[in-house]
Amino acid sequence: MEYSRWAPLYRRISEELGLPFEREEAAFARLRELLPPEARQRPLERVARRLKGREVVVVGLAPDSGPPPLWRRPAGAARLAVVAADGATTACLTAGLVPDVIVTDLDGPVPAELAANQRGSLVVVHAHGDNQAAVAEWMPQFPGELVGSWAGPPRDGIIDVGGFTDGDRAAFLSEHVGARRILLWGFDFARVVEPDPEAEARKRTKLAWADRLLRELASEGRVPLLTWERDGTLSPYPGGIKGASTR
Repeated sequence: MEYSRWAPLYRRISEELGLPFEREEAAFARLRELLPPEARQRPLERVARRLKGREVVVVGLAPDSGPPPLWRRPAGAARLAVVAADGATTACLTAGLVPDVIVTDLDGPVPAELAANQRGSLVVVHAHGDNQAAVAEWMPQFPGELVGSWAGPPRDGIIDVGGFTDGDRAAFLSEHVGARRILLWGFDFARVVEPDPEAEARKRTKLAWADRLLRELASEGRVPLLTWERDGTLSPYPGGIKGASTR
């Protein structure tokens, strides 16, 4: 999604959740400081090399979801590109899958993301107002290819193509760089495992926005967006392309 289309949506999110843009600017400055110069060169082009024209599975971390069942793919089908949303990286590596791309704001199992990055995953690190300490701690430790993203207008080689949580941001990125079709695995916006009531309420608000944003992405119809169910079936994401192929 182009930033001009995305910016009004993010403005509504930041107003509802109380996200001061001054903190986003500070996070951007810290990320720009720590990103290696090569990580700010042609960021979208480098992501596109891995995803453009391919069928992409975006792997989320819904409770009990595990890794995507790639073994269910038809014989002879082209290999899916795998984009892991933050903590889903661990499930992928446990199943022997090295993601092509990882999208993370560094609040999950970062050591797994470091290991995947060393094994060839491109990691898109998202800086925001609440993770500046994590950016400072972990950014210098990534050994492989990186791209930076943030919540404001793209500049200085740091991208923003839409999306709020790691999972929907991964879908927006895949769509933006020209994925042929996007399959969502391990997405569940109803179940929240969070013992603190206040944190649970905030998490539910974030997940509600993630669902709304994916519906928005599906409704634009540029790329078929499908949910990959646990039984192996595919179904169009609500609001998406009518008649989108599920084969």
